Amino acid sequence: MPNMSLNKNPMPVQDPQIRNKNFSEVALGYTPEQAIDEANRCLNCKTRPCVAGCPVKVAIPDFIAKVREGDFEGAYQIISLSSSLPAVCGRVCPQETQCESKCVRGIKGEPVAIGRLERFVADWHMANSKGEAEKPASNGHKVAVIGAGPSGLTCAGDLAKKGYEVTVFEALHIAGGVLVYGIPEFRLPKAIVQKEVDGLKAMGVEINTNTVIGKTLSVDELFDEGYEAVFIGSGAGLPSFMKIPGENLKGVYSANEFLTRINLMKAYKEDSDTPVMRPKRVAVCGGGNVAMDAARCAKRLGAEKVYIVYRRSEDEMPARREEVEHAKEEDIIFNTLTNPVEIIGDEKKFVAGMKCVKMELGEPDASGRRKPIVIEGSEHVLDVDCVIMAIGTSPNPLIRDTTKGLETNKRGCIITEEETGLTSREGVYAGGDAVTGAATVILAMGAGKNAAAAIDKYISEKQ
Repeated sequence: MPNMSLNKNPMPVQDPQIRNKNFSEVALGYTPEQAIDEANRCLNCKTRPCVAGCPVKVAIPDFIAKVREGDFEGAYQIISLSSSLPAVCGRVCPQETQCESKCVRGIKGEPVAIGRLERFVADWHMANSKGEAEKPASNGHKVAVIGAGPSGLTCAGDLAKKGYEVTVFEALHIAGGVLVYGIPEFRLPKAIVQKEVDGLKAMGVEINTNTVIGKTLSVDELFDEGYEAVFIGSGAGLPSFMKIPGENLKGVYSANEFLTRINLMKAYKEDSDTPVMRPKRVAVCGGGNVAMDAARCAKRLGAEKVYIVYRRSEDEMPARREEVEHAKEEDIIFNTLTNPVEIIGDEKKFVAGMKCVKMELGEPDASGRRKPIVIEGSEHVLDVDCVIMAIGTSPNPLIRDTTKGLETNKRGCIITEEETGLTSREGVYAGGDAVTGAATVILAMGAGKNAAAAIDKYISEKQ
């Protein structure tokens, strides 16, 4: 029976006052009954507008139809034709601005919960599938992928399916990129990421960790070793700061460092070898998903007060609405229309407060958002002992500085052809945050997918 409810099936979650003290996953996932009921809300539109909103073009109505029938494995097989990381996408993709934003059911109510259904299907497959993915027959061609984040893993997976011998070179000691060092356990369990990576390995993808391209090997040396094409998916891991007084004080973190210590090195555990400050009063500067992640992690470390400090209003925040609401439920305090101007230190060079000013929104700036303007006489001090800067990142310059003929823009991002990911170097492709600057996981995956198709065409035409 069709389900004409105007509302999605709600996602079961941990109680906010329990979850803000642990790192277990917040969202608990649909039951089979909830998944089937939600699938029955899909109208199976002939025009399939939801597919147009998906960067990797998952056949959304088709997999939902399988869920409706109770054929969850069939649904997974449809998703996996387009997505190499369905359990990841179901958790962290901003569906509300992509596939779900195009859903016809959203005109008079809430759209179909496409992301929640994708997560359910992927989790069901992981829990019930008995076999491993089969390694396709080799086509005799080798491709190197730099970076084991979402863009690199997607490119590697798509090429492996076509029979390419793919080697991924990763600087860290574990594969996953931002999925393991940036996104907290309570949003994306690391065991989920590892299972997705293991699936790629089963298809023949080789992953070499602790390998820094630009130091251990160069792009030119990869070609010398017989790789016929190279994909650069090295991300954007270089943190930005505000360049205000006091940023060198003890207790000031970049969000990258703070989250890496917690997520990758498990600094929240008592037996961890990696130290992390356990502050009492924290200010997180920024309004994106990274800021929400840092604030919620700080709360779980035992902070009594955690502030989001953002110079625009909540309506302008780039963070997902779900992440903002979860943060509020967990007692994160939002100081919007507020901008830091100085971090105050004590006699031992530790953070002792943050001087801020209040803002009001003026006319739109070059980005199209209303420009924040300082309100005269609004200076005040926020009582904090830790400050986390979550105001953006840019690509590390190592690869561009060690690769001749690789053109970048003034932000240090690699310049590519939009549809193919081809760089200014023949046989070298790039995608994800290394090209766009910090963006979403699914956009990085889409770039990796497009580049894989372009690399296949490039190598095929050379024969």
